[in-house]
Amino acid sequence: MPFPTRRQLLGAAAALPLVPLATPALAQGNWPQRPVRIVVPFAPGGAVDITARLLAERLQPILGQTITVDNRGGAGGNIGGDVVAKAPKDGYTVLLGTATILAANKFLFRRSMPFDPIRDLTPVTRVTTGTVLLVVNAERPWRSFADLVAAAKRERGAVTMGSSGAGTVSHLTLARINAAAGMEITHVPYRGGGPAIADLLAGNIDMMFDVIPALMPHVREGRFRALAVGSADRVTYVPELREIPSMKELFPNQGIDMQSWYAVNAPAGTPEPVVARLHEALVQIARSDDFKARMEPLGFTPVWDESPAAYGTYLRAQEEFWKGLVEASGATLD
Repeated sequence: MPFPTRRQLLGAAAALPLVPLATPALAQGNWPQRPVRIVVPFAPGGAVDITARLLAERLQPILGQTITVDNRGGAGGNIGGDVVAKAPKDGYTVLLGTATILAANKFLFRRSMPFDPIRDLTPVTRVTTGTVLLVVNAERPWRSFADLVAAAKRERGAVTMGSSGAGTVSHLTLARINAAAGMEITHVPYRGGGPAIADLLAGNIDMMFDVIPALMPHVREGRFRALAVGSADRVTYVPELREIPSMKELFPNQGIDMQSWYAVNAPAGTPEPVVARLHEALVQIARSDDFKARMEPLGFTPVWDESPAAYGTYLRAQEEFWKGLVEASGATLD
């Protein structure tokens, strides 16, 4: 049989179906193939850190890789957010961000915000939502929210509140209640919730308005006294907080309803198959009875978005909400 001519070989090659070359994109179906890093934009010990470690523990068996937690605190969470915004677009570095970092900071840090969450990050999904809790050191004499307000009005600026950082939900909540009550409590920002809690335990500051997960262990131990919750309605899913008054009770007709949420974002440009795999894994965790059982006693409710695009739509709406909150509070950080 005669050998085929060069023209026949070229024609046969042209007729073959196109097969993609082995590229990094082809390997995305096997993501992850090495450890994944969750960046927490606050110091260890706070509520974001606690949530990240609960997620990491549950992600490892689902993804089959080690999941590490990397705390990068500072600048109201902007340092950690910027680390992820500038990370390789491969899904191996993701951010566990908060409502303030992802929706409020660009209005608080108008000149110094190093990244834009909408432009520089890819949405994956929210994972939890919850409100904030006002606690005081149990050795302070204040037995009620009214006692605290009276003390803050007697000596303006003498009462101090620690927070996990400037521009956080804690800071904005303080601005709202200062204005609503006509008082002046001094804000003391820390590089994360852990250091602030340590100083409140030591008696170096008087109070904190922070997310419930980090504060409840100390409330249960009797070292902190809970005086109010930041939501419009009471927190009924935490037994110890059912009798603690809400903002609607303390400030009728003021419309104060402070809700925070945590969400996972990847660097903008992360391949869609990687984002989809991460979304699938996180939703599996958020929907699980196990995660709910761990989060609700801490004061958070699991939540998830049906798709990364749905979370993106939610995030854009939240930008407008937090912009209004920041403008109403008059808070600015640069």
